[in-house]
Amino acid sequence: MAKLGIGVVGCGNISLTYMRNAALFDRVELRACADLSADVAAARAAEYGIRALSLDSLLAAEEVDLVLNLTVPNAHFDVSMAALAAGKHVFSEKPLAATVAQGRAIVAEAQRRGLALGSAPDTFLGAAGRLARRLVEEGAIGDIVTGTAFMMGRGMEHWHPNPAFYYQPGGGPVLDMAPYYLTMLVNLLGPVTRVTAVSRTGSKERLITAEGPLNGTQFSVGTPTSVMALLEFAAGAVVTLGMSWDVFRHSIPPIELHGTKGSLRLPDPDTFGGTLAISRSGASWEELPTDGVLHGHNNWPFAAPDRANYRMLGVADLAFALEAGRPPRASGARALHILEVMEAILNAAETGEAQLVEGTVEQPQSLGEKEAATLSA
Repeated sequence: MAKLGIGVVGCGNISLTYMRNAALFDRVELRACADLSADVAAARAAEYGIRALSLDSLLAAEEVDLVLNLTVPNAHFDVSMAALAAGKHVFSEKPLAATVAQGRAIVAEAQRRGLALGSAPDTFLGAAGRLARRLVEEGAIGDIVTGTAFMMGRGMEHWHPNPAFYYQPGGGPVLDMAPYYLTMLVNLLGPVTRVTAVSRTGSKERLITAEGPLNGTQFSVGTPTSVMALLEFAAGAVVTLGMSWDVFRHSIPPIELHGTKGSLRLPDPDTFGGTLAISRSGASWEELPTDGVLHGHNNWPFAAPDRANYRMLGVADLAFALEAGRPPRASGARALHILEVMEAILNAAETGEAQLVEGTVEQPQSLGEKEAATLSA
């Protein structure tokens, strides 16, 4: 099979990871890039030996088979729809779109045109996610009854040079960070059926302390910065989800699942590796490191790695899915369900009423270790 030609749209911070990681995977190849800033696109293109193009030229380029949409969330819909209209497959950064209505339109357009649609996060395909899925499927902790999933920190303004968009409608800790947690949970437990939630806004204004031209300036917050939700899954599990950018320090694990035979602790689902821990029938925690497993060893930041970051794994899986005639694991349908859950959480927090999640999705097909190895270059 020929390599899938990738055209990157949006050359900001996250593009560094995707573009560097492209060489790690088979069947994908960078071909072109575009950005609102021609200078930024030119710099990325020179670094990776590809063409810097305008968006229209990239969408018309014959060597581009798939558009990797790395724009800001509020631009995801327009760029993905334009790419599909141009006959390109699409893989989008999360969330799939800013609203469920937009997400449904993207999924419908891809289906109508017979094009593949994928979306981040693909972290659940990493070493930690694969091990967790195998343990759950083997019944290591029995039938899962309940669990917790928490992301808590101080937000983006201490490291991102222009963080204001994270704090506007279409952003916030739910739309920005919950995709990692919800995707891991759906990968392990299946679809969510109902949610309840409450929300708060810690500060109406935020101070940028990251280095850059905006250092020392403030911006207004337009979306809740702390959201607590209760998720009910079709399989019967009930999980507490907490997303907050108002926390200085805490000691709560990212994800814990508790079943009829034991408990399972997962590492940060924003990474591809980390150490799991299992307690069988109440015994002491048994740690299960994944740093020696494919897509589990630390490789990022490139100069001094402290985490496993293999973004582009989902794009590689999509390339193989096209050949095999199957849906990609990091699919648009899965991303749409996650978006439906997140919108239901925000609606529940705003109205004070429980929300049914209208859509559903099948669990992604398990990714075994042998198949994971075939995705790598």
